Amino acid sequence: MKRKSLSMLAAAGLSAALVLSGCGRASESSSGGSGEITMWTHSAGNPGELAVYQQIIADFNASQSKYKIVQQNFPQGSYNEAITAAATARKLPCLLDMDGPVMPNWAWAGYLQPLGLPDDLLNSLLPTTVGRYKDTVYSAGYWDAALSIFARKSVLDKNSIRIPTVEKPWTLDEFDAAATKLKASGYQTPLDLGAADKGEWWSYAYSPMLQSAGGDLINRGTMKTADGALNGQDAVKFFTWFQQAFKNGWADNAGPVGNQRFIDDKVALSYTGVWNAKDALAAVGDDLLILPPVDFGKGPKIGGGSWQWGISVGCKNADGAREYLKFSFQDKYLAAFADSQVVIPSTTAAAKTSKYFSDTGALHQFAVLSQKFALARPATPGYPVISSTFEKAAKDIMSGADVKSTLDTAAKAIDTDITSQNGYGF
Repeated sequence: MKRKSLSMLAAAGLSAALVLSGCGRASESSSGGSGEITMWTHSAGNPGELAVYQQIIADFNASQSKYKIVQQNFPQGSYNEAITAAATARKLPCLLDMDGPVMPNWAWAGYLQPLGLPDDLLNSLLPTTVGRYKDTVYSAGYWDAALSIFARKSVLDKNSIRIPTVEKPWTLDEFDAAATKLKASGYQTPLDLGAADKGEWWSYAYSPMLQSAGGDLINRGTMKTADGALNGQDAVKFFTWFQQAFKNGWADNAGPVGNQRFIDDKVALSYTGVWNAKDALAAVGDDLLILPPVDFGKGPKIGGGSWQWGISVGCKNADGAREYLKFSFQDKYLAAFADSQVVIPSTTAAAKTSKYFSDTGALHQFAVLSQKFALARPATPGYPVISSTFEKAAKDIMSGADVKSTLDTAAKAIDTDITSQNGYGF
């Protein structure tokens, strides 16, 4: 999973969600014969992921004779158009995948039914891979992604910078001191924050920093207002730091998107994801450090919640769809997804058998970070507006806009949307 996939696919999903929320309920499904269950994925062009799906489907179809899964794959660039067209025609497939933060919008719009999987299965999954809207589970996923700070041990040692641990991450003061030292040591831009990216990356990457500082995208207790969460004292403090990081020359938005500047040793610290870890490991080897997130004051946080599966309201074979999903969550399949995609398995048991994420795997640290620090984005149908509003505000602040007034404007825009939709069911 490349970072451009995160941005592009999530943006596609958010766009689809905004369109879907204006449509009526889906009362039909595109399932064919009495036991045929249609399944749509966004995975066309991703041979590793498709190979695992094809194996699961072949195994499930061979394991019984009552149901038959029929898979259709869409290129990531056209998936949202296919979903939108199917929703308008009330011909959604029985099984469909979606980016985790989009799910509440689809559930609110009436396109998903409760997932209905056994509690013991759901309880075995990472919390960020289970999608809930108003305490009801509508989706679940085979994997999650996680963020880290990549560094070279030799560079930190040379500059007498403490190597942070999960038990004792960098404080903000330590992070600032490290960036200052690394800039003075010759790195023109010591830190790659990924600010050349766009779309969902901004909420996924930077709202955890905001949450670590004590702010948030919305008041999660009520899901009815961003006022006080996005523009409160803690949020202003964080975004003042964020702006200063660019003013100080610690970070920039020059690009390229991805982890290439770290691989080329043009930056010393790279805030990036598990999808870039394999290339970094190949380039840097044993010198690579996979560091925990910075504690901005209220405990470290990283983003959580990736692609998940749901069942459409109109599915005529919902029981069969559930049987398939239960079958598909076997640890051997989760480990296969993890190792073909370099993503974190959603169960501990699967991680133990993974090439990369087992206790002795080179990327085991990502499984630890996901378990300890991951926080899902707010489970509200208003999330598409929240995400795009946050991106605009953060980019404006990065470019020098007044912090408090920019956050006030963003909070007001989010609250106006929530009011216009009668609170999105909360």
